[in-house]
Amino acid sequence: MTTRPLPTGTPAAQGVDARGVEDFLDALEAAPGIEPHSLMIMRHGRLIAEGWWAPHTPDRKQLLYSLGKSLTSTAAGLAVADGLLDLDAPVVSYFPEFDAEITDPGSRAILVRHVASMATGHLAETHVRAVALDPREIVRGFLLLPPDRTPGTVFAYNQPATYSLGAIIQRVTGKTLTEYLRPRLLDPLGIGEVAWTQRPAGRDLAFSGLHATTDAIARLGQLYLQGGRWQGRQLLPTSWVAEATRSQVANSAGTPESAASDWEQGYGFQFWMSRHGYRGDGAYGQFCVVLPDHDAVIATTAQTELMQDLLNLMWEHLLPAFGPEPLHDVRQADPALRERLAGLRIPPLATVPDTSVDRDAWSGSTFTPEGGRCADQRTLTGATLTADASGWTLSLAEGDSTLDLRFGDDAWTVAESPVPTAVSAGWTDAGTLVASVRFLETPHHLLLTFSLPDRTFTAHWPCVPMPRGPLRSYQAPRR
Repeated sequence: MTTRPLPTGTPAAQGVDARGVEDFLDALEAAPGIEPHSLMIMRHGRLIAEGWWAPHTPDRKQLLYSLGKSLTSTAAGLAVADGLLDLDAPVVSYFPEFDAEITDPGSRAILVRHVASMATGHLAETHVRAVALDPREIVRGFLLLPPDRTPGTVFAYNQPATYSLGAIIQRVTGKTLTEYLRPRLLDPLGIGEVAWTQRPAGRDLAFSGLHATTDAIARLGQLYLQGGRWQGRQLLPTSWVAEATRSQVANSAGTPESAASDWEQGYGFQFWMSRHGYRGDGAYGQFCVVLPDHDAVIATTAQTELMQDLLNLMWEHLLPAFGPEPLHDVRQADPALRERLAGLRIPPLATVPDTSVDRDAWSGSTFTPEGGRCADQRTLTGATLTADASGWTLSLAEGDSTLDLRFGDDAWTVAESPVPTAVSAGWTDAGTLVASVRFLETPHHLLLTFSLPDRTFTAHWPCVPMPRGPLRSYQAPRR
C-alpha cells in the first residue's frame, strides 16, 4: 500500500532551532567512525526535518537489526489486548510438546514477561548455545539451558528470549508477526511494505532481520509517544505503552561510568531506557528515540560501531534545540536547514580518471584473494574486471555464483538486480583499484582493493554484517 504522508511543520513553528539541527548534522559528518544514512525528526506530531545521505533514499527498506525487537514488543501488546497472551504464564506452557524434557525448575519458571524484558535469569547471551542444542527449534534449545539465577532478577541481552516471545505470538495468533501486525498496526499507521527474515520458513525472526523504511521507524516512535493513539484511534493499549517503556529490570553495572551509558538505564519490554526518554535500537546505529519530555521522536539509520557517540551527539546538539514555544526569531534558519537536508550525500571514492591508467592492462584481468582467502568476506573466491564503451564491470565470484557490478566515473552507480547496490570505484594509482560496494537494503558497505602487479585483492567490511553470508544475501527477503 502507499503510505500517507506524515503531517509536516517548520522547525521554528514547532519550537525547534534549525541551527541546532544543522550543528547535529555537522557533528555527525565530522565524527570519525559514524556514517549517517538517514534522519527524521518529529516534534509535536509534525515532521520538521528529514534527510537521506545519497545513495540512500526515503523509499528504501533497510535492515534495522534489533530495532525489530520493539515491533515484536508491539505485537505482544496487541496479543495481550486480544486475550491471546498472558505475561504471567510460563513460556513452556505455550510449547506442550517440550514439557516432558524441560525439567529444570528454573527453565520452567521463565514467564512470558521474563522473555519480554530480557530477565530470564541467564547471565549472558544464549543464542549460540541454544542453536547448538537444537538448530531447528531455537525455543527448545533455549529452554534446555537452565538459567543461572532466578528468572526476573537479572538482565542479560539475549536473542532467544525475544525469539521465544515472537514464536509464542505466532503460535497463539496463527500468523507471522508481519501478518498479525498488518491490519492492526501497519496499515492504520500508514506503514508500507516491510520484510522480515524468517527462521524457519513461515516464522518471522522476531529479534532481528526486519527491513523497513526510516519513515516506518518515525511512525512507530510517534505511536508510542502518543500513548498508542493514532489519528483518533487507540491502536495499542495505553497500559502496554506505559509498561513497555518503563524499566522492567535494572541493567546498570553500578560503576561511575554507568550514569553516562545509554545501555545501563534499565530495560523495558524490548525497549531500552535512555538518559533521555527511551528507544528501540538496532546494531550499527538504527535508532527510534522517543523523548516524552520534549514531545519529539528522532529516527536514524547509519553505519557505525560508535552508537553511544551517536546518541551523545543527539543529547549535545538536538536537545538544546527543542524549545517550549515557537521560535519566531530564528525562522530564517529553516530554509537553510531544508536546503542542507536536500543535499546530503556520502561522497564517492576519491580516485583518478581511468584515462590515466592502462585500460588494456586492467580490462580482462582476474584477481584472487590475497593470501588465498578474504578474511572479512570468506565466500569470495575471485574477481574479474572488464571494460566496454560505457564503463567498467567488476565481477565478484563466490564459487559458481558471480555478482556483476557496474561502475563509471565519479558518481555512485545504483543497480536493483540481482541485489540492490551502489558502487563507487576507481584508481588511486596506476596499479591499484579500489571499490566501495554499498548493499542498499542493509547498513553495510564492502571495501575492495585490487593490485594489478600482484593480481590479488582484499575485502573489508567497516562494520561486519550479522550474520555473514554470500553477497546476494545482503538484501531484504523476497517471497
